[in-house]
Amino acid sequence: MKNLVEELRWRGLVHDLMPGTEEQLKNPTTAYIGFDPTSDSLHIGSLVPIILLKHLRDFGHKPIALVGGATGMIGDPSGKSDERNLLDETTLNKNVDGIKGVLSRFLDFEATDANAPILVNNYDWMKTFSFISFARDVGKRITVNYMMAKDSVKKRLSGEVGEGMSFTEFTYQLIQGYDFYHLHKEYNCVLQMGGSDQWGNITTGTELIRRMNVGIDENAKAFAMTCPLITKADGSKFGKSEGGNVWLTSDKTSVYKFYQFWLNTSDEDAEKYIKIFTFLDKETIDAIIEEHKQAPHVRVLQKRLAEEITTFVHSKEELENAIVASNALFSNSIEDLKKLDEKTFLEVFDGVPMAELTIADLEEGLDMIGALAAKTNFLASNSDARRELKQNAISVNKEKVGEAKVITKDDLINNQFVLLQKGKKNYYVIRVK
Repeated sequence: MKNLVEELRWRGLVHDLMPGTEEQLKNPTTAYIGFDPTSDSLHIGSLVPIILLKHLRDFGHKPIALVGGATGMIGDPSGKSDERNLLDETTLNKNVDGIKGVLSRFLDFEATDANAPILVNNYDWMKTFSFISFARDVGKRITVNYMMAKDSVKKRLSGEVGEGMSFTEFTYQLIQGYDFYHLHKEYNCVLQMGGSDQWGNITTGTELIRRMNVGIDENAKAFAMTCPLITKADGSKFGKSEGGNVWLTSDKTSVYKFYQFWLNTSDEDAEKYIKIFTFLDKETIDAIIEEHKQAPHVRVLQKRLAEEITTFVHSKEELENAIVASNALFSNSIEDLKKLDEKTFLEVFDGVPMAELTIADLEEGLDMIGALAAKTNFLASNSDARRELKQNAISVNKEKVGEAKVITKDDLINNQFVLLQKGKKNYYVIRVK
């Protein structure tokens, strides 16, 4: 078999590796990654575990995606300074369904081959577990000393972060550990993967498997592997734009904004991200990086990165629509603007000042002084409007105009927008209702 660990290493996707893991992965292996349902979608921080599952599948292993319907009721304390708010059952079920839908876009859970991906929900095996049974069968196996030695617990109990830890959160690593044991028993799953902040929880699982099998299967094997938490070169948090999280569903983050996020990454980040977030081979990536270094201003690296990820997460067709929308901003053609639907137009010009007029304002034609000042306040005064028009600095729908121009219904883009522009970068939108 091809060496999966070697592949993940050059891509920068290996942080910690339990001894024996690389050797194990030289044979077909069942491995799992968990996704807690803190929302009804996943953001781009979750792309890394999704990509890890895809690599597992591509390298001949069997991936299991676990949605934490049970663990989501508690909240993972790893990397958190404060206790999470508990979700109500209705919200939790909605989130579980949403995450299942997202994961199903990347992994074919309907496949029937030997290494077909599996989608599971830990609520299915935890819902009938009584507290007494869990305390006897699972809690008995792991000492409090062992659990307190984990960084996620130590930092909270010492007061280094947050204000202590509830018993609820303290039990989280045991429940996650039991998930690993259950999957080991039911599916012969021997590897759990996750972010580096999950190392403590994952190794608790490997230890629980060993201890639960004492006297039953002394050769029971379980392994752990984590990937680094992705960061930006400037140290700021990865996965957020000015509008918050960048999501994998278009109802939360439009395809246009998703594409723009990757297009606007720095050179240093793009060089790292193209290895992590695409499936391009090393030779291709090295060639793109070299081409980019020859002419950084062309942004070959960012363009290819944005194209690959947008196609993977959405589709080739959606990518092409996003490119059309991006080009419309810089194009001098009214035809490019007309290609944008209402939603995309507003996204492209998000943050641009806007005035709302009625169709009656255009019945007899809107003169340019009114369009620039009196009716919109795009410019401070009528005299400012006249001066800019005389200097040929004003455009309507990407076309230069003078004071004689009158805006009518015929100028409307999609029957509702007029785009004003002063110079190259100052935009203003008139929306007609």
